[in-house]
Amino acid sequence: MSDRKRHGKKRHDPAPDPSTPRAGGDPASGAGAAVPLSRKAYEKALKNLHVELVQLQQWVVHSGLKVCIVFEGRDGAGKGGTIKALTERVSPRVFRVVALPAPTEREKSQMYIQRYIPHLPAAGEVVIFDRSWYNRAGVERVMGFCTEQQTEDFLKAVPMVEKALVNSGIILLKYWLEVSPEEQTRRLRDRFEDGRKLWKLSPMDLKSYSRWYDYSRARDAMFEATDSGWAPWHAVHSNDKKKARLAILQHILDSIPYQKLKTEKIVLPPRQKRGDYVESAYKVKFINDEN
Repeated sequence: MSDRKRHGKKRHDPAPDPSTPRAGGDPASGAGAAVPLSRKAYEKALKNLHVELVQLQQWVVHSGLKVCIVFEGRDGAGKGGTIKALTERVSPRVFRVVALPAPTEREKSQMYIQRYIPHLPAAGEVVIFDRSWYNRAGVERVMGFCTEQQTEDFLKAVPMVEKALVNSGIILLKYWLEVSPEEQTRRLRDRFEDGRKLWKLSPMDLKSYSRWYDYSRARDAMFEATDSGWAPWHAVHSNDKKKARLAILQHILDSIPYQKLKTEKIVLPPRQKRGDYVESAYKVKFINDEN
């Protein structure tokens, strides 16, 4: 039986501003002249992680763990692809993705955090926020959807809210995906040039594209105010999507204590005999019929 234990909390330094040069590589890549990961190596590593994620899922249900995973980052940083890699081999009834739309008029009148509370995990659930309450520290602040005072109030309050979540037994993991301005440009252009990806490009993406350093300032303030000992931020360079996904999935597995449950050997039972069953004369319409 393999037994994973929670590692000591390691504080990840917030992603540095892309304008800060580094020796030996792209200013924002954080990886120097790193060799890209081949698709074959990526798929092999991803398969191994998926096996472990299924084991984690079984333990979460068995032990009644409550896990909340928050993904934040600039537009085009790779949040959607990472969430897909995380969830594609597990049950959507256990790994539940929450991507809330813009707030309604009623929700705007509520306490800010209120609309997120109903989506928090119960026992035996992993809830994944594709953007979260940190909208207030990012897009809402930069695009003027809230006042500076509302943002400051949020930044003061959210560490206490997250402490209450952790004290209630929720395992809270927060990830920030950092992409370079050049790679963000390439990905956003790819969205409107590839008809399969048009749905990913929103009017807000275009409006916010030119506000790179406004977002940098908002990100820095968010890290400084909310990178707490009980709910630290884990920053990931995401110019290389494959490496970023593998790193995040491995970090999630390392951060949640779980055990591989013993399972009985599965044997398919024999099928019943035909007996008096006769094929129906009704002509079922198959869409791939060759006749």
